[in-house]
Amino acid sequence: HEAGALSIAVTDPTAMGVLASPGELGADVAVGEGQGLGNPTSYGGPYVGLFATKLDHVRQVPGRIAGETVDADGRRAYVLTLQAREQHIRRAKATSNVCTNQTLMAIFAAVYLGWLGPQGLRRLGEVCVRRAAFAARRLATIPGCEVAFAGPHYKEIVLRTPVEASGLARALARRGFLAGPALGRWWPKLDDCLLLAVTERRSERDIDGLAEALEKELAG
Repeated sequence: HEAGALSIAVTDPTAMGVLASPGELGADVAVGEGQGLGNPTSYGGPYVGLFATKLDHVRQVPGRIAGETVDADGRRAYVLTLQAREQHIRRAKATSNVCTNQTLMAIFAAVYLGWLGPQGLRRLGEVCVRRAAFAARRLATIPGCEVAFAGPHYKEIVLRTPVEASGLARALARRGFLAGPALGRWWPKLDDCLLLAVTERRSERDIDGLAEALEKELAG
């Protein structure tokens, strides 16, 4: 902001039950991946992207915008709004030109969040925090392994191992564990590191199983 630029926050939406929102932290724009909101992994997609902004910038937002209103009988209703941004009204001057959309995935996310509710979302976030913390502690007990970064984390941890990580990830896959990616592909200085994610779907028993498989691989 001091430089006259907008601030953009990339966030995990499931963390919003336990962390302050990007808006509360002063972000102008917030984006995130909505796959974790009730959408199946489906071999990599399709998923749903999340995009939010302050009202000051909403007329520059691409895509359909749904607003809440009431119908003629006073019932809650949702309609497409601010359509003057779109190509069927402004033609070449439009700020939005969307020909495909992820409506089905957005419906999945809406149903999932409606089912969870505010307290359920909080409990979900707390479970993810506890499981990731357990994974960090358990994996750090393996000789030669350590959590690479000491800062706070949510779901994901970087585990430094005593060997080259890509081969280790392949070996763990043969044992039934998707451990990775190996970060050396993008950052050569981290070629001994695995990026691991722990969600609410993984139990402490699952994490112990991964740790035991890792111990066996490193023991040769």
